[in-house]
Amino acid sequence: MPYLAVTALSHAGLVREHNEDSLVVGPWTLCATVTDSPQTFVFPLGRPLVVAVADGLGGQPAGEVASALVARRLSALGPTLNGPDTLRDALDVCDYEVDAAAEGRPELFTMATTVAGVLVLGKSLLVFNVGDSRVYAAGPDGLRQVSVDDSPPPPPGQRTTSAVTQTLGGSRASGSPAPHVSRHPLAGGDRYLVCSDGLTDPLPDEEIDAVLRVHDDARAAFELWKAAIEAGGPDNITLALVRAGA
Repeated sequence: MPYLAVTALSHAGLVREHNEDSLVVGPWTLCATVTDSPQTFVFPLGRPLVVAVADGLGGQPAGEVASALVARRLSALGPTLNGPDTLRDALDVCDYEVDAAAEGRPELFTMATTVAGVLVLGKSLLVFNVGDSRVYAAGPDGLRQVSVDDSPPPPPGQRTTSAVTQTLGGSRASGSPAPHVSRHPLAGGDRYLVCSDGLTDPLPDEEIDAVLRVHDDARAAFELWKAAIEAGGPDNITLALVRAGA
């Protein structure tokens, strides 16, 4: 029977006081907490399944509240999503609920989160994102980013920037975000990496690719986390490896 294996972990890193990332793997959510080791989940292929990372916006209040709201809402809506239109509607609901939760609460004002993930639909999947969390396809030809960063060009001499041009939440005054959504085929052996910028900021794509070429599933997730920690662990690190099995 065709199946989908998802291996995930979330960690605060070495600099942040707490974890503002949240994670959804189908009905399972991990919100603003830490896993000590990678966890693997196996699902029959065929029913809609959302795998996503939400990264609470640093420098704003209550990023962990925003990311948890989005993770839990996507988990609840996941089984009902069947295409790009319903996925975009779900992300608009997430955006509205983050802003609604902050209304009248100064301690939550302007809270926001990025999101990136995949909606698995049998023999294809939809890649989606708002912000700078990422999705990669990891195949024999190497690592290929399939999400679109919502961020300005980095300053001269820097590889990345922490600025983002759109998020979920952050006040309705800025208008609804325009999620990036694209469809990709899914066959046995295909792998996708969903992650927050706590992985991609300290690690160049070439290093991520090298780990994924050598290791599968739990070992790959562990080695990616270890490499980000050894690179200084400057931010929360959350990742999910999605693999289609025959």
